[in-house]
Amino acid sequence: MISKRWLRGVVVAGVLAGAAGCSAPPAPRAAPGPVQEERPGGTPPAPRSARPAPPSAPPSAEACPEGGVRLVETEGNAAMGLRVAGFRLENCGTEPYVLEGYPQVSLRDGRNDPVAVSVEHGAAGITGVPDSDAPPPQRVTPAPGRAATVSMVWRNLVTDSAVAAVTAPVVEVEPRPGAPRLWLRLARPVDLGNTGRLGLGPWTAVDG
Repeated sequence: MISKRWLRGVVVAGVLAGAAGCSAPPAPRAAPGPVQEERPGGTPPAPRSARPAPPSAPPSAEACPEGGVRLVETEGNAAMGLRVAGFRLENCGTEPYVLEGYPQVSLRDGRNDPVAVSVEHGAAGITGVPDSDAPPPQRVTPAPGRAATVSMVWRNLVTDSAVAAVTAPVVEVEPRPGAPRLWLRLARPVDLGNTGRLGLGPWTAVDG
């Protein structure tokens, strides 16, 4: 979930658009047992083996990464060249995971090469609107099975026709200093234009 307070300045600017469980399938019916057919002469053939039933158990869940957390892309918003992306850091390990302030974020292009980008804390430098109402960075400690979120904001803007526009389909996140870095290929790539700037919000606990 994108922090509404952190994005208050974006909302004030008026440029962001507001953006089942399925029941388990019935168990497969048992395959028919061996069938015997009578041959001329009264000698029955050897019984045919029954076709094995397909497995009913679901596939195993994705393994938890080395650091004990996984990164998931969540919702995003786009309007008038302003972009917002949200990410969820899920604690899939066995111990509480302490987060402080902001993660380290970098971007990579389609060949996984680093993209030159200046990462700023807060949205004011991107939106032009002070984000004084945003919550201050604080310690967030998701327990096993819980999560925290972080958001990014940027402008898809070309200010110099002589400079190529940049699109980064991969985000690389270091959740806390020294932690294993997490790579995520995005469903909605970061289209920076040629601004070279990215605004980053602090870690926020997920309620409930």
